[in-house]
Amino acid sequence: MSNQIETVTDSPADVVRGLYDALSRGDVPGVLAKLDAEVIVDEPNQLPYGGVHKGREVFVQSVLGAMMGYANVAVTDAEVYEGPTGVVGTLTGTLTAHTTGEEFPLTMVEIHQVENGTVRKIDVYTKNPHELAAFYARSEASTH
Repeated sequence: MSNQIETVTDSPADVVRGLYDALSRGDVPGVLAKLDAEVIVDEPNQLPYGGVHKGREVFVQSVLGAMMGYANVAVTDAEVYEGPTGVVGTLTGTLTAHTTGEEFPLTMVEIHQVENGTVRKIDVYTKNPHELAAFYARSEASTH
């Protein structure tokens, strides 16, 4: 008989589901709670916030801040699949430009590395990065 206390931890898929749930609610503290302090987020280079971002605060400022600076983000569906090499998440939704009201359908696939109950790395792939970049350019152009 063992006297060890068993702790219940979320599976990697549960961690990503929690991240997506917080994101869909616009709950930035909830998003941060699911990210490792040194999270690495790799976004498509075509986007205004493209490239590799390191750290929670950098992610919030450089990625979330940029996305939400251009448009309202509405997540309409999120699915999570756990496999032996990580967690794959799919997000669909709509971006609505602040300046023009234009709506853009967003589809993303993300590959997550989860360690010790937080997301350590996210590789982000969008279905149509060039069209998304053009949407952001039109949104920004309307402000001038």
